[in-house]
Amino acid sequence: VQYVSSAGYCWGRTPAAMSTAPLNSLVKYDPPVLVNTTKKAEKKGSRPAAGKKGPDGKGMSQTEDILNSILPPREWTDEGQLWVQYVSSNPATRLDVINLQELLDQRLQQRQARETGIDPVREELYAQTFDELIRQVTINCAERGLLLLRVRDEIRMTIAAYQTLYESSIAFGMRKALQAEQGKADMEARIKQLEQDKKELERQVLELKAKAEAIEKRESERRALEEKKHAEEIAFLKRTNASLKRELETYLSPSKK
Repeated sequence: VQYVSSAGYCWGRTPAAMSTAPLNSLVKYDPPVLVNTTKKAEKKGSRPAAGKKGPDGKGMSQTEDILNSILPPREWTDEGQLWVQYVSSNPATRLDVINLQELLDQRLQQRQARETGIDPVREELYAQTFDELIRQVTINCAERGLLLLRVRDEIRMTIAAYQTLYESSIAFGMRKALQAEQGKADMEARIKQLEQDKKELERQVLELKAKAEAIEKRESERRALEEKKHAEEIAFLKRTNASLKRELETYLSPSKK
């Protein structure tokens, strides 16, 4: 039995033909079937007439149609020939489930998948395992398989929404970081300008203080000189007044006799 990758499958859509054979996967497929290129449109999306039937000859075609809708057949070209591979409709046994678990552990180890965190390899392998479980359940009960398909699609949609939200938050954080970096540069330039203004104002303050001290010193000297001159004038006037007073007394003294 050959295993083929089921990555990229979705409900009701048949993937386009690939140019090379698909890679190995955990989903179980039937052996590939050669399809004539002239009848490609006829054969695409439906099983060949020689397909397998159920034990009673009825109901298996409907199950196969559901399986092909859940896991569409893979197509690829090899040397100009079109090959199609349908998902297997053979019921799974307990041994198949055990083998699937062992094969999953083996693939995880071979591809060195991380046990924790976000890991695309681990996500792909578990998605293939879930698709294989859906295939096994669908063969036994188509309704249960379709319900599991809804669960799978809802989980994938939720994960995609979280991934989009995560990417949006990363982009938002990067924008905010760039804005903060730009704001930081502007703030540093403003701080530098303010420091220069501060130094200029301090220089002006020192100059004005020096001018004030010089003016105060000059005014103090002028005031001291004026006070000295004023004191000398007062002393001169006092001496003159005393001299005149003596002369007046001398002049008036004989007239009293």
